[in-house]
Amino acid sequence: MTYRVCFVCTGNICRSPMAEHVFRSQLEDAGLDTAVEVDSAGTGGWHEGDGADPRTIAVLDENGYTSTHVARRFRASWFSDLDLVIALDEGHLRELRELARTPEEAARIRLLRSYDPAAGDRLDVPDPYYGGREGFDECLEMVKAAGEGLLAAVRLEIEERTP
Repeated sequence: MTYRVCFVCTGNICRSPMAEHVFRSQLEDAGLDTAVEVDSAGTGGWHEGDGADPRTIAVLDENGYTSTHVARRFRASWFSDLDLVIALDEGHLRELRELARTPEEAARIRLLRSYDPAAGDRLDVPDPYYGGREGFDECLEMVKAAGEGLLAAVRLEIEERTP
C-alpha cells in the first residue's frame, strides 16, 4: 500500500514544490521512492496551472533536484487519499485544519520543521516570494534539514504497516 504525502504552502510555487522535489530525492536515496508518493499544493488558487517560481526552479536545478511542476490548490476531498499533509507554516496549518472534515483528517496535518530538531520553536519556513534569491537558498536548507526527520518518521510508519 502506497504511503502518500502532500506538502502545502500558500500558492504552490515556492516552498511546497521545493519540499516536494527535495523529499522525493531523499526518498529515492533511501530506496523508498516506490513506497511513497509525494505531491504539493497551495492553500490558495492564485497560481493554479502555473509552473514554480523561477527562483525555486533555479535553486532546485543548481542543487541537483528535479523541478518540473504545475501549481494547484489543495482540496478538502484529498484528505481521504493522504497519509500526511505537511504545512510549511502556521498559517497553512490553521487553514488546513479548517478544511479537515474529521479529527482523523486534522491529525494527519503536521508542520514541516517539526521534523527538524534544530528548528527549536521556529517552525515556520519563511515565504521567500517577496525577497531575493537568498530566501530561496534558506528555504532549501530548511527543507533539506526537516526532510531527514520526516524521512525517518515515514519509514517508521511504513514499517509499522508492513505485516
